[in-house]
Amino acid sequence: MTDSSHSSSPLRREPKQRRGQQRVEKILEAAALVFDEVGYEAATTHQIAERAGTAIGSLYQFFPDKAAIFNAMELRHIERVEAMWGQANAQEFWRLPLLEMLNQLTAGVMALFEQPVSRVLFIEFYRARDRFQTIDDSMTQGAIAFLAAILHQRNPDLPDDRHSLLAEVCVHSCNALILAALRQPDLERRDRLVQQIPKLLAAYLSPHVGDQTHDHVMNVMICPHCAAQDLAKNGRRRGKQCYLCKACGKQFVNPRLAPEPYGLEL
Repeated sequence: MTDSSHSSSPLRREPKQRRGQQRVEKILEAAALVFDEVGYEAATTHQIAERAGTAIGSLYQFFPDKAAIFNAMELRHIERVEAMWGQANAQEFWRLPLLEMLNQLTAGVMALFEQPVSRVLFIEFYRARDRFQTIDDSMTQGAIAFLAAILHQRNPDLPDDRHSLLAEVCVHSCNALILAALRQPDLERRDRLVQQIPKLLAAYLSPHVGDQTHDHVMNVMICPHCAAQDLAKNGRRRGKQCYLCKACGKQFVNPRLAPEPYGLEL
């Protein structure tokens, strides 16, 4: 999920003082927790007010109903996503070695979903999409465009349609794994699922935008199959150095010397 056109504010009135702004944030987080526990349909504004520790009259000062609260949650999530993208661009993650870049991007996304509002919205988007007023499929398209721009910076020699296709595969795969992780009640298993995301994406992207394909990052030798760096030389083939990956046990020719891209083909 990503960028979408912002609708008008669902609040009855915008809080101008810090105290009012904090109250709105408490209401939004409380609503996310209530929606998560009892479901949107069963949730009431009285339950949300009680969970937020505020009077029902105070809630109605800002929101006419729970639909308006849900819409405000959408807008808050969009703001956080855009801030995350801005931070990634400012820090120029694309200059990092591929696996490190993907680790940091994944960590940023999961930090976003540690916040109840974003976590609940992400799950609800795949469960009851017609409930959303602001977020739609353009969010996913925004994420694809964001990642495609990063891939272009890593390897500008690839055609633009190839960048977009690589990004589309990555975003949809990543969303599916994140959704499975967020639905997982076992926190240890959830973490293990998340840890596989950058490894999966690195193995897929390495032949096309890996560290050997652009001059702006350190040349770090990695396995094209699993992105591991624990390698051993394994003889020579047709005058080219061969390597054995100690992590997955597969062999490959030095990718910097290989005449053709290795790994998955599109």
